[in-house]
Amino acid sequence: MAARKVAVIGAGASGLCALKCCLDEGLEPTCFERSKDIGGLWRFEERPEDGRASIYRSVIINTSKEMMCFSDFPIPEDFPNYMHNSKIMEYFRMYAQHFDLLRHIRFGTSVCRVSKRPDFASSGQWEVVTESEGKQEAAVFDAVLVCSGHHTDAHLPLSSFPGIEKFKGRYLHSRDYKDAQAFTNKRVVVIGIGNSGSDLAVEISQTAQQVFLSTRRGAWILNRVGDQGYPIDTILTTRIKTFLQGLLSSSMACDYMEKKLNARFDHSRYGLKPKHRVLHQHPTINDDLPNRIISGRVRVKPNIREFTETSAIFEDGTREDVDAVVFATGYSFSFPFLEGCVKVVENQIPLYKFMFPPDLEKPTLAFIGLIQPLGAIMPISELQCRWATRVFKGT
Repeated sequence: MAARKVAVIGAGASGLCALKCCLDEGLEPTCFERSKDIGGLWRFEERPEDGRASIYRSVIINTSKEMMCFSDFPIPEDFPNYMHNSKIMEYFRMYAQHFDLLRHIRFGTSVCRVSKRPDFASSGQWEVVTESEGKQEAAVFDAVLVCSGHHTDAHLPLSSFPGIEKFKGRYLHSRDYKDAQAFTNKRVVVIGIGNSGSDLAVEISQTAQQVFLSTRRGAWILNRVGDQGYPIDTILTTRIKTFLQGLLSSSMACDYMEKKLNARFDHSRYGLKPKHRVLHQHPTINDDLPNRIISGRVRVKPNIREFTETSAIFEDGTREDVDAVVFATGYSFSFPFLEGCVKVVENQIPLYKFMFPPDLEKPTLAFIGLIQPLGAIMPISELQCRWATRVFKGT
């Protein structure tokens, strides 16, 4: 019997381990990557590319190498605990080379359409239409792994900010930000206090005259450097801590964690204390933000009520003159190539175990890495791929 053919969409972190897991299980993968190289989100380019995630020059990962590596390919000893994006790319290239993955990838090829074959109910097969250099091509696959990520389409909620259309300064989404030079001596407001928003506020404050960090609901700020200087995720994510968390109520676990975070700096004194408890939402990881706030380089502000031609008026009634606005307001995701098979509603998609569309007659379509975890995506993607490939095989 011929090996089952699997289409892998995207050659980022999830796509690479999808290829490897397919090969481990004796499946025959073909990966379609619309850009010219591997790495997805982690490959820095001077200009944002269509249909691909885009990062700024200085991005450093928020998870330590111990917690983010693939299980069968440790990150080299001499790499730092928290890696710059260039180091992550180096690791991905080593991984791809070691497992001989590149020959299964078709670069410069976008997926136009993935649709069920007429006999899908019995065969579970898909027709995949791709385009390369202006030419379209169709092929039949026994299964499909969608590894295209969820940081591609910038979410820019301009309608929530009255007056932005008459604002005379510059505004952009964090996806289009590359470095702080353009903001030298400017007064800048950054909207959003997720990881990108706090990173950008800190970085822009090195060159700007003043940075305002506008947040609707505040955030709990974790630092990468934990007790005794160990990476915070290796301290928090242990079997004993997980076991203890199971014994404690959610409220007690939050009390303990919040007390620890407030011992470093009191979140309410810094204008950052959120309404939600620390374990109920994705935390923000930033070592430098409290230093920038205490030195006045970053000033925390509430949500913006409206813009005028030259200023922002905040919900507490204060007004500040600003030259530029950076929207760190996250992303929305969609799968235009998946005709009628899945529906994304308000950035949510109903999937069994975050992977399988539950109403397909055959489980031959899976999403990999479409999840916002507490920690690194790479080991999760790997486990998802190991499971999905065995489901495809029928084992």
